[in-house]
Amino acid sequence: MLHMATVELRELEYQAWNGFLVTHDRIWREIEAGIAPLNVSMAEYSVLALLGQAGRKGMRMSELAQRRLMSTGGFTRLADRLEHRGLIERRPSPGDGRGFEAVLTRDGRALLRKAWRQQYSDLHRLFFDRLDDEHLRNLAEVWARLAPDDDGALEEGAP
Repeated sequence: MLHMATVELRELEYQAWNGFLVTHDRIWREIEAGIAPLNVSMAEYSVLALLGQAGRKGMRMSELAQRRLMSTGGFTRLADRLEHRGLIERRPSPGDGRGFEAVLTRDGRALLRKAWRQQYSDLHRLFFDRLDDEHLRNLAEVWARLAPDDDGALEEGAP
């Protein structure tokens, strides 16, 4: 019988990792519940938010799918739902007859403003109001350190 050594996290590693997972799940669920009355999912909201940041020029559908880390097919179905609800509009990309850009409609912008207000309130209540600037700087440094390098892999020994 083969006995394999069980690899275990050190207590500090466990506390850090478990704390991240539990906190992420709790905050995500509460933010999701906050925007649920607007009849928008977190996936839909994230697309609307990206389009809101892009402004009136919109964003290429392929870039939206990539930034949402979704397959093209899955993203197309999500975009179909948003378009059917009158929240986005797809237009041919200028200079590229094959691609499309998505832009927020007036209804999409109105919904996004409501969702942003709700999310702002929830983020402050659940996260920002519980941390001081030093905590936030430390977290920003951690996230920067864990960001993928240009090849998509985490950097070894990042500063």
